Amino acid sequence: MSKPSIWYLPSPSHTEKVFGDGLYERFMENFNVTANPDETAYTVEEIEASIAEYDGVVSGWGTRPISDIALKNAQRLRIVAHSAGSVKYLFTDQGVADQLIPRDICVVSANRAIALNVAEHTVGALIAVSRQWANQAQHIRESGIWNEMSPPKHTAFLRGATVGLVSASTVGREVINLLQPFDVNILIYDPLLTDWEAGHLGVSKVELNDLFSRADMVSVHAPSIPETRHMIGLAQLELLRDGAVFINTSRGSVIDHDALYEAASTGRIHVHLDVTEPEPLPADHRLRFLENVMITPHTSGSGAFGYHQIGQIIMSALEEFFHGTVVAGRVRLDSWAQLA
Repeated sequence: MSKPSIWYLPSPSHTEKVFGDGLYERFMENFNVTANPDETAYTVEEIEASIAEYDGVVSGWGTRPISDIALKNAQRLRIVAHSAGSVKYLFTDQGVADQLIPRDICVVSANRAIALNVAEHTVGALIAVSRQWANQAQHIRESGIWNEMSPPKHTAFLRGATVGLVSASTVGREVINLLQPFDVNILIYDPLLTDWEAGHLGVSKVELNDLFSRADMVSVHAPSIPETRHMIGLAQLELLRDGAVFINTSRGSVIDHDALYEAASTGRIHVHLDVTEPEPLPADHRLRFLENVMITPHTSGSGAFGYHQIGQIIMSALEEFFHGTVVAGRVRLDSWAQLA
């Protein structure tokens, strides 16, 4: 029996980043792989012209979208495995509705691997921001004085806190896992989360405003879709208690940044943003100059551990699919509109 034919679109540098411990060699042995030989991404037109030859495609960071024309040409195509996070840029809505769903083409995302890194960053930020490590380090560096900065009154620390999570996304669920040793009370807002799932996760399902009024710390993990645009504004931020910590590692569009500035400029809350709108923020943006706002350059998804899990997810998905077993990481295309 011939090996399935796989077109590997990512560059060699991407391969080095996401495949570790001989996994890429196993991939090459188990499949008939045509790999991109250099750092230049195939164009949309090149994909359209050659995709018909393959049973499967592996995409990743930097690869071009798979157009509707390419999908129509790809009559052998049975699986697309994306060795990165969101698959939303890969296909048009029409391509999903007209080609992927009717033909039952399997689409796989490695977003679970990215979630490991983002969740670690989130929990680290909850600790670092509440304890003001960045501010204290800057104080010592600039003043030369070795003394403890007194935290603002009522500042929350992670252990024993009430933590509110906006969205039970893949990242949100991994954050729940990492928070278990900290004896926290977890509140969650997610209209799509059932009561049974909330109970299974060991969290309390609440409305958005209730979450903001009760939590010591709030972390946002909602997708960027029309329904979530600026879902968090002044009405929610003003509900945060003095000393509360507010974290966003999802997408900047979820937060009204003018409202965030108004709430943060009072100095009564601590904010960490790994994502912003726009991104990056202009050099003169007001949020950049607030001492109680810590901004990082969209690096929460970075990390060798999570990156190497990407290769494992892709390899396992291809093996599972072509052996006819359940594919971990398969994207639910019937929920395409709700995907990040």
